[in-house]
Amino acid sequence: MNPLTGLYGAAISLRNSLFYRRLLHSLRLERPVVSVGNLSAGGTGKTPFVIALGELLKARGIPFDVLSRGYRRKTRGVLVVDPKGAAADFGDEPLLIARRLGVPVIVGERRYDAGRVAEQKFQSQLHILDDGFQHRSLARYFDIVLMTAGDFSDRLLPSGRLREPLSSLQRADVIVVPEGVASENPALRGKPVWRMRREIELDSVPSSPLVFCGIARPEQFFAQVRASGVAPAAEVVYRDHHAYDQRDVERLLAMRRELDAGGFLATEKDMINLGALKSQLGPLTTATLNLTLERSADLVDAILARIAERKPRS
Repeated sequence: MNPLTGLYGAAISLRNSLFYRRLLHSLRLERPVVSVGNLSAGGTGKTPFVIALGELLKARGIPFDVLSRGYRRKTRGVLVVDPKGAAADFGDEPLLIARRLGVPVIVGERRYDAGRVAEQKFQSQLHILDDGFQHRSLARYFDIVLMTAGDFSDRLLPSGRLREPLSSLQRADVIVVPEGVASENPALRGKPVWRMRREIELDSVPSSPLVFCGIARPEQFFAQVRASGVAPAAEVVYRDHHAYDQRDVERLLAMRRELDAGGFLATEKDMINLGALKSQLGPLTTATLNLTLERSADLVDAILARIAERKPRS
């Protein structure tokens, strides 16, 4: 095992202990916070889950906003995401959430500051905290943790992908797992378990497309593409949150000519990171990732019940 893993684990354990003993404090917003997070470093489906949860709240007529760090943006401070803006200003995932949900999305290094701005500007009943499980400096009413099947046998960073040990799941109010993960897993004992199904939606896919992506777990995306009946001419991987430039586009065009590919296929996140450059890659199809939650009506009821239970009495 990498010796740095032991040091990392000790640091995480100390930090969590300081919060448990209230030597480190969590700031509380006026309106309830529902956190969506995970234990591993990316690729568990937090963004599609936030979108799916947001759609459920909208169907109930519950106004909400989303608080996010705005990972890899080039700006600083608290900003309200402009859906017509660029990933460099707001981050690719907050921009995707804003475009899909049409609700206020606020980015800020300190999510508490982002929440304060949200409460000044918008009439939301609650905040969804994106990627919030480790952001313990902001108090929350409900903690949702997403897991992949591989997380249960993984190791802490940097030997593996886990940001916290499995024991940290005890902080969660509910754990979300993919279909097929056994609920008898010891790490899930005593916790409500929700199940999700991830599917991609494809429309007018060119023949033998060049499939590319810059996401956390590209192998999952490629497997879904092949399972949908698409035979890629090639699969090209970029770093997660990759900001495409003209050289990338020229390389992709050269590969298409060399392989005689019929066009291109990429994720929604890649479309955002391509920006105006995507006009050079026609025909280009977007793979939309949709997440379906089992017993979705019950899930919203559980969140609202826990918020009512934990909300301070006036």
